[in-house]
Amino acid sequence: MVMDLVPDAKGAARRVVVQLLPAPFSQGWIGNVRKLAGAKWWDGTSINRVQDGYVVQWGDPDGEDKAKAKPLPAGLKVVPAQEYQSEAPTAWAAPAILREQRAWTHDNYAGNTVFHSGWPLGTNEPGEPLTYKGAQTGRVLPPPSTQQFWSIHCYGTVGVGRDYPPDTGSGAELYAVIGQAPRQLDRNIAVVGRVIEGMEHLSSLPRGTGDIGFYKTAQERTPILAIRIGSDVPGLPRYEYLSTESKSFAAYADARANRRDSFYIRPAGGVDICNVPVPVRRVP
Repeated sequence: MVMDLVPDAKGAARRVVVQLLPAPFSQGWIGNVRKLAGAKWWDGTSINRVQDGYVVQWGDPDGEDKAKAKPLPAGLKVVPAQEYQSEAPTAWAAPAILREQRAWTHDNYAGNTVFHSGWPLGTNEPGEPLTYKGAQTGRVLPPPSTQQFWSIHCYGTVGVGRDYPPDTGSGAELYAVIGQAPRQLDRNIAVVGRVIEGMEHLSSLPRGTGDIGFYKTAQERTPILAIRIGSDVPGLPRYEYLSTESKSFAAYADARANRRDSFYIRPAGGVDICNVPVPVRRVP
């Protein structure tokens, strides 16, 4: 997915390229995103929120006002919250998914973290307790009977803005993470992709001065010229990622966890999955 913002103050073009998640993850929301882009729905909308250390958010600035809101295209799906996570497709080889990841041994937000097909994922073991004691709810969630996988929030992750549950968002409001990984959002909001080029055009935007980083005036917003699916963008480069099932990636992850270059005095012996960004580059 390709987002073109208005040129910057020096007249330079600003393009952001987002890689969308592959099946089976978030396909209901991604289908909506494709319909929205195909309908040119985002053209003329704007970036409306920039919260320091957190997210950049874009969509219809009048979306909260039913009288002024831009009509959504027909046929958008209402996606249930159960689809924030998914069982592994049968095509996934168990050894590739379940093999030991030597780069890290513990995660505060998942039973385990793994990479598959170029994406960082959280996972649980079947029957893993999902109980927590909230100050008000004391909610107890039943443990899943099968192993589940879910996409996680790292720097550059693109997700779907939503209201309070049971709303899960249509995909018309999207955000990109520009701060430290807000992993508490995992399995609470749909992830649809990640920024693979042009992140600097989002992370450098002026911070909003309103509540949670929303801009107070229309003049502060950054207009969006167009958002298109990549296949509809003439001349878009092709991209490739370092295979996360390769020996090269295993060595790379180990190097991120155990720095051996001369700057470091003592290796950490472990690394958070979001500090192992999957290398992505343009195809020469």
